[in-house]
Order: sequence, then structure tokens, then C-alpha cells
Amino acid sequence: MARVKNCFVIPGTFDEAGFTKSLKELALRFEAAQPAGNFDILDCHDQSLRASAKVLIQTDGSLFLLRGGRAETQRCKVKGKFVQDLPDGSVKAGLAGFPKLRALMSVGAGRAKHRSFAILGDLQKTQVRGTMMLMSSDQGQVTVVTVQHMRGYDRAYKTVCEKLTKLEGGKSKAKPLFDWLFPDATIYKAKPEIRVCKQEPSIEVATDIIRTYLAVARQNEAGVIHDIDTEFLHDYRVSLRRVRSVISLFKGVLSPEQTAALKREFSGLMEPTGRARDLDVYLLEKDSYFNLIPPNLHEGAVAMFVQFERERSQALGRLSRRFRTQSYDNQMKKLTKLFADPTNLQPGPNADRPAYEYARALIWKRYRKACKLARGITPNTPDESVHNLRIDCKKLRYLMEFFAPLFDAKAFKTIIKSLKKLQDNLGLFNDFSVQQEALLNFVKQHTNKQGRADAQLTLSVGGLISVLDQRQLAERDRVIASFKHFDSPDIRHLFRSLFHQKEG
Repeated sequence: MARVKNCFVIPGTFDEAGFTKSLKELALRFEAAQPAGNFDILDCHDQSLRASAKVLIQTDGSLFLLRGGRAETQRCKVKGKFVQDLPDGSVKAGLAGFPKLRALMSVGAGRAKHRSFAILGDLQKTQVRGTMMLMSSDQGQVTVVTVQHMRGYDRAYKTVCEKLTKLEGGKSKAKPLFDWLFPDATIYKAKPEIRVCKQEPSIEVATDIIRTYLAVARQNEAGVIHDIDTEFLHDYRVSLRRVRSVISLFKGVLSPEQTAALKREFSGLMEPTGRARDLDVYLLEKDSYFNLIPPNLHEGAVAMFVQFERERSQALGRLSRRFRTQSYDNQMKKLTKLFADPTNLQPGPNADRPAYEYARALIWKRYRKACKLARGITPNTPDESVHNLRIDCKKLRYLMEFFAPLFDAKAFKTIIKSLKKLQDNLGLFNDFSVQQEALLNFVKQHTNKQGRADAQLTLSVGGLISVLDQRQLAERDRVIASFKHFDSPDIRHLFRSLFHQKEG
């Protein structure tokens, strides 16, 4: 049965003598120590729990969730990789909001010693119960103390909590616990903060961004190889896409020859990841696909997803083997070395242009191009034009995010919020289009030489395509509505004031 208790995190080992002395009329009595066991701190790759001041600890057969000064325990072994796989209980409930696509994984491990204790009054009656867990890693120690309130002994409970709060030092619990145990741990961030100065040469800005996102990409390789969750491949691709965007969008910062060569090289790195990611997306949408068609068409859809799973396994296997090769590792190390210092690069005519001036020109030009295309979108505009608008908006968003530190944060937030809404609609429009094309290709691949395909498969795919086509048409209308908001006088004024008006 799950129980909720107050919790205190104390650096190092617990000072039993000092704590006992501070209790005065109360006495501390320990029960026999339990055998030492192992512990793992569970989180996802980007440590969402740690960022939200939570700690999830797995010990032998139990989960322990620390959040906001409260400790929740639940007996269970983590068999699945995802929070939704956990049995119902207070720990699972406390993990509501954890990213559904991110797997739980060990981000730190060590040994744990558990001891129960009681706080006794003058008649040797137990007034407070608690536990201590001494957690030890190769780099540090921390003691987690939990106390349980007992009816009728409010004063004793309050006294114990006050004394433990002083020992704790009043610090937040999640980050110090992790930092004390694993001070040298590298904390993964999919979008690291990159400092940019107004007068910084643009080639230095480009180098900083590319170097940073190359490192992010490399941090995701092991997760792809071990197939921990699908977000590792997603983050890997997004990181390289950002690198490729810098190379193509920072016009004139690198020489034309080096720009062309790097475009080819990064396209070559991206290409082998495409099919595995496409199949990940289809499989993640499996339940929604089944919900789109009536039950009598499910048989063909089942067969289709069995084939998708088989192909996904093969595609990921090829990609994993590629990541393990020496040639791939050498290529990534060579690129990392190239972008370690701007002097390694071949400068173009805009290499020394100050970042602020250069950013304003780039963003204003990209904004005007996107608006010109968007204003021509109607219910009859070809899909290709809508797809081109999606690409232009993505490029505009990347540029704005790269140079965000140079501009007013409040104004940027307003613009990005409106742009993101438009991008979301454009993304769905594109997804519905790509999915229809993929389903048609799937039927063609499973059609024999006489032009015959499995009847159930054809019916299921036909039903899905029909629904996706209707959704795509509806999303086109939302694209037009979202752009009207993005093209409002207020947003236009913000763009002009930030990126086009002369500085006063």
C-alpha cells in the first residue's frame, strides 16, 4: 500500500548524536539495519523530473518519489520503460505530466542502507516513526529521512520536522540530492543556452551554434543504438537539422565552396535516419489510426502495422550499426574538431559582420518572404505551396531562436507564440499529406505483378486515406486562420520595430 510522508534530504551521513541531543526530552531509537542494497535514480534523458524538482528512486522492489518535501512509496518493480507501464499507485499518480514518449532510465546508481527509527516520549511511547536511507555513490553521499505523523502527537512531530529542516539547510531537495551524489554528471539539454553578443562576428556565432548542436547529437547516439525510446532519434535529427540550418541560412558567413561541401556532408548524415524516424511516427500514431476507421476495417490495419514494426526494426538495426562504425565516429570527430575554432573555417564576405546587425537583416528578409507566400494561400492553393510555407516558417523560427539573446525577451515571446501556432497547423497539414502518400506507397509495395493487393489491406488503407484527406482540408483552413493572427497589426509592428526600424 502506498504511503505519503514528510521527507528531508541531508548531505552526507546523518549526525545521530547531534540530532538526539537537539531533541531534549524526546529519545531516538533505531531498529535493526536492513541489508544494504542497490539504488537507481530514474529519469528520462533530458531529466524532466530533476528539472521539476522531483526525484524518483528505485530500490529493491520499491519506488520512492520525492517531491515538494513529501515522499511517496510504492511497492513495484519497474518492468516497462514508460510511466504508463507502472501499476496504479501514488508514485504513478505523482508522475502525471511526465513525457509520454520518454522512457524511464537510470541516470545515477549506487548503494543504499535503510534503517527505521522511532521517536519516544518520556513514557517510552512512540510519538513519531521514520526511516533513513543513506545513499552512496562513487562521488558522494546523502541521507534521505522520512517521518510519519502519528495521531495525538502533533507537538513531537512538529519538533522533529523543525530539527530536520535545520539539518537539511532549507535547500530544494531534487537538485542537491542529485548534485551531492553525482557532482560530475553531464546534464543533457536538447536546446542548450548559447550566449550571443551584439558585436560578436557572425562566424563566431555560427561556430558556437554548430559546435553545441553537434555535441547534442552525439549525446543521443547511445539511446538510438540501445532503442531506449524514439525521442533519441528525434533529438538527434533536430540537432543536425539546426546545424544544417545555420550552414544554409547564415548567408555569406562561410565561403561558397565550404558551404556547399558542408551542406552535402550533413545531408549525408541525415539521410540514413529518415526511414527509421518515419516508421517511428507511424507506430506512435497507431492507436489514432485505428480510431479513425470502423472496426470492420481493422484487420488490414493490423497487418500493415505488423509490417511497419518489422521494417522499423530493420531500419533501426542498420542505423545502429552505422553509429557503431569507426568511419562514422571519425567523421563526427573530424566535424567537431573543425568547429572547435572559427579560424578552422573558410570565411565568407559576412564572416565579420556584427551579429546584431546581421541577425536583423536575415530575420526581416525571411519574415517578409514567409508573409508573401502565406498571403497567397487560399482553399485552392496547391499543397506544394503550403509545404513551402511550412519550410519558410521553420527557417524563420530557427533564425529567431539562434539570435534570441540579442532582442527583447517579451516581444520575442509574443512573436514566437503566434509563429508556433501557425507552425503547428502547417505541421499537421504536412503530416496528413505525407501519411496519405506513405499509405499509397505501402499498398503499391504489397501489390503483386498482376496488380492485385490484399482486399482487407486495400480497404483499410483506403479508409484511412479518406479520413486523412478530410483532416488535411480542415487543417488548411486553420493554417489560413492562424496566419491572419500572425499577420495582425500588432505582430507586424513587433517585427518591424525589432528587425527593420533604424536604431534610435
